[in-house]
Amino acid sequence: MDPEDTAEDRIQAALANPQNMGEMSDADAVGTVGNPECGDMVRMWLKFTEKDGKKIIDRATFQSFGCQTAIAVASLATGMLKGKTVEEARQLQSSDLSKPLGPLPPMKLHCGDMVEGALRDALRHETDPAADPPPAQTAAPGNTLLGDIHPSAPRSGKLKIVKLK
Repeated sequence: MDPEDTAEDRIQAALANPQNMGEMSDADAVGTVGNPECGDMVRMWLKFTEKDGKKIIDRATFQSFGCQTAIAVASLATGMLKGKTVEEARQLQSSDLSKPLGPLPPMKLHCGDMVEGALRDALRHETDPAADPPPAQTAAPGNTLLGDIHPSAPRSGKLKIVKLK
């Protein structure tokens, strides 16, 4: 991304080609954060591998229902997580996860907080077997983030994001 671009330009660029979007059926950990009443939610899936005796994040994917900024932050954050240890991922804050977009406007800071919350929830489920099981592991087969928000929504098919002008 061009350093001269504004945060809005970077968000639009990330939305034009979102990375790591979608469910991960073989995830080791899943975290969800958000408010179903207002519709803003982020779910993150993590897959780990072992390297030099440490758990490393091998893959991270996400689903998001909310504003474009949340989708852009989640897309960039999931790419940033690859290769990080669990300990390194635990140290990341919302400002780290949204940093590639540049300074976010104050009313959009919660987007980074939601992505951080989904990451922390996934890491909590991965490291604490006594924690509540993640939604994707307790829900009926075919459960999706959309289904959690809108129980009457179809349980199959692909989500298509349409950029509005």
